[in-house]
Amino acid sequence: MKDLRKISFTILVALFSAFVAIWAYTQFVQEPQIVTVEQSQAMKYANLPSAPQGEAPDLTYAAGSSVHAVVHVKVVSKAQVDSYNSPFFEWFYGDRYRNQEPQIREGAGSGVILTEDGYIVTNNHVIDGADNIKVVLNDKREFEAKLVGTDPTTDIALLKIEEKKLPHLNFGNSDALKLGEWVLAVGNPFNLTSTVTAGIVSAKSRNIGINRADMSIEAFIQTDAAVNPGNSGGALVNMNGDLVGINTAIASRTGSYTGYSFAVPSNIVEKVVGDLKEFGQVQRALLGVRIGDVNAKVAEEFGLDKIEGVFIGGVTENSAAEEAGIEAEDVVINIDGIPVNSSAELQEQIGKHRPGDVVKILIKRDNKPKQFNVTLRNMHGDTEILTASDAEFLGAEFKEITDNQKYRLQISHGIQISNLNKGKLKDAGLKEGFIITHVNKEEVSGVNDLRGIVKNAKGGILIEGMYPNGELAYYVFGVNN
Repeated sequence: MKDLRKISFTILVALFSAFVAIWAYTQFVQEPQIVTVEQSQAMKYANLPSAPQGEAPDLTYAAGSSVHAVVHVKVVSKAQVDSYNSPFFEWFYGDRYRNQEPQIREGAGSGVILTEDGYIVTNNHVIDGADNIKVVLNDKREFEAKLVGTDPTTDIALLKIEEKKLPHLNFGNSDALKLGEWVLAVGNPFNLTSTVTAGIVSAKSRNIGINRADMSIEAFIQTDAAVNPGNSGGALVNMNGDLVGINTAIASRTGSYTGYSFAVPSNIVEKVVGDLKEFGQVQRALLGVRIGDVNAKVAEEFGLDKIEGVFIGGVTENSAAEEAGIEAEDVVINIDGIPVNSSAELQEQIGKHRPGDVVKILIKRDNKPKQFNVTLRNMHGDTEILTASDAEFLGAEFKEITDNQKYRLQISHGIQISNLNKGKLKDAGLKEGFIITHVNKEEVSGVNDLRGIVKNAKGGILIEGMYPNGELAYYVFGVNN
């Protein structure tokens, strides 16, 4: 009992001491600040509301406004079977092999109506070598199409049908396209008419090395919109329904779409189409420089302060660049205020112009900016605009040679005489069908080349080439200057 009272007393003393300690702390020590963690108004907006699952940009307007302006292009060509004078085949097949009838080949692609009176743009490779071209509209009407002109260097061709009040697309500004921007590909893949697919712009000014034509321009818009065989020549449109490109190629190991497609930018297409309508052929403007991309190795070797622009490795004599004062080892930074950081980008900007146009070119020389006003020239070193009729003084009409002819004859360039009348060529002994590859040892890829060389010739003209059967020939005649 005594022990119990002792324990109770001890507990009471402890409780009293604790009470006194707490009372003293609250009286003589500052009361601590109480902080509560709450979600402030700012925190509520830090995480934006997520979009509903599956929501995407509304592309119905762009699809509806473009699908009726995209047509189905059907071509028929006659492929001549060439014996190549093979004794092996003659032994087994005799005259039956030598005298085989031409094979009929059919192909198809897409096209885009540009004007209400029937001008249609497509790819050159869609109609290359065609003997007959038909256009089928989205409403199933069918028309015979006339080939106005072609430009193998950009893989663009222009057709014309005789009809009025057609639905058509307006050109958009391909320079204004941004990476990640939504676009639609409209065409006829696998003969499935009026097909629309969507994707984004994956890259710009892409050079993929598929155009083997001399002086070719490759500055493709790369997208992930699904494009397949039959889409070639179809429309690439933005969300406003404006034409920003002509679908041309796919990157594929199978022949079908596997992820990326490529389109010729509308700014180049518009220029090419304008030239073909007005002059019958493209007016190619040249800066007259040898160029390459600026990389870390080039920057280090030439002491450049930044990896930017396009490096000029050399300047062609009597060129636009030389006349303006541009020099080797200069670096082109922009053209008309548009930055260029690759050879393809530079070619794209120059490719929008004609000889005689003046462009503002900002370069870096010794790491200091300097601007030049450059008057672009043609391949012959002047600013003259040339037309398809400029070669008529020779008494002939010409046409581009087809990819099939290039492959079969193992040549990369040339023009073929399609009609021969009285004139210097006929007098010299040339015949219809002859393919001119060189004049005075200079390559000929178009009528512009022929006309320019003859114009500047002094004394005589040496023409070299071959006939469609591979027979080589050359001709010489004089000119009066």
